[in-house]
Amino acid sequence: MRLRQLRLENLRAFPRLELDLDSGWNVFVGANGAGKTTVLEAAYLLSHARSFRSGPRDALIRRGAAGYSVFGIVEPGSGVSVGVGLSRASGALEARIAGATVPLADLLRRVAVACFEPGSHELISGPAEERRSFLDWGVFHVEHEFLRVWRAFQRALKQRNALLRLGGSGAALDPWDRELGRSGAELSAMRDRYVGALAPIARALLGDLLPELGEARLSLDGGWADEASAAAELAAARDEDARRGFTTRGPHRADWSIAFENAPKREHLSRGQEKLCALGCILGQARAFADRHGEWPIVCIDDLASELDTPHQEKLVRALAGTSAQIFVTGTHEPEALRAVGVAATRFHVEPGRVAQLL
Repeated sequence: MRLRQLRLENLRAFPRLELDLDSGWNVFVGANGAGKTTVLEAAYLLSHARSFRSGPRDALIRRGAAGYSVFGIVEPGSGVSVGVGLSRASGALEARIAGATVPLADLLRRVAVACFEPGSHELISGPAEERRSFLDWGVFHVEHEFLRVWRAFQRALKQRNALLRLGGSGAALDPWDRELGRSGAELSAMRDRYVGALAPIARALLGDLLPELGEARLSLDGGWADEASAAAELAAARDEDARRGFTTRGPHRADWSIAFENAPKREHLSRGQEKLCALGCILGQARAFADRHGEWPIVCIDDLASELDTPHQEKLVRALAGTSAQIFVTGTHEPEALRAVGVAATRFHVEPGRVAQLL
């Protein structure tokens, strides 16, 4: 999967930008604050419909503009290139494929982007919501029924929570317990299958990145105490849920974790080790995507030289150089690791509101 062209309008500091991209390595260099990360954000938006940076969604819109738009020409591993786009105006997102308005999920299935950036350590040390989002992105690209099941679960959860807040019980909760149990069990099973496929890939990568920590083990807590009987567990938790006013058990409480032989708890990891652990998971997810679909997602690495020390930069570059992935890298200068490994890259210089290809 490759982005042959990327166009954006009114995204952060860029009034307009059009880039023709290399199918391999693309390196964006420039001063801090010049807008390098915005280029990566544009690609990420086409894959996730949100930024990897925190902040309100309207912060993506250039000051004084009514909205933003991102357009790309995507070339899949097999098949013909197609134009895809995402725009935001008046608080609403619109997705387009080949010029036609489509459901957002159709766009997200067409574009896959994995990103390692300065906030990626939150995947390990941050709230469970970050890890569920990471997990569900992977499941979405594997399980065709995921979106239907996820929506059914979210609807049932919303209705059950509303009833709990109003003091509902007994017969009023019964239908929502049944739906929550049914869709929740399906959702848990999908996530469990995905983690089962991801775990050995991530374990191998983490062993290479963090050999001093010993063997890694990735485990999933599905949010149920007993996933074999989700409906029975919801019934058993009714009194507690009624006191709290919300559903305390289920896939919306799911989380996954990584434990190392020599660092069994998350708190045992340094910030640098958290970053490397996150990198192993992100790269593992990208490799799992490639194994499943026969093509790599686009890989974005924001501020490579600042996030990893030189030996780990070279490890990452070597690992990616052996793949067919299209890669975007940013930095205040071209990372020495690219030269050390012998990677040929197309280079771009980024200035506020402008990007120019370097010869």
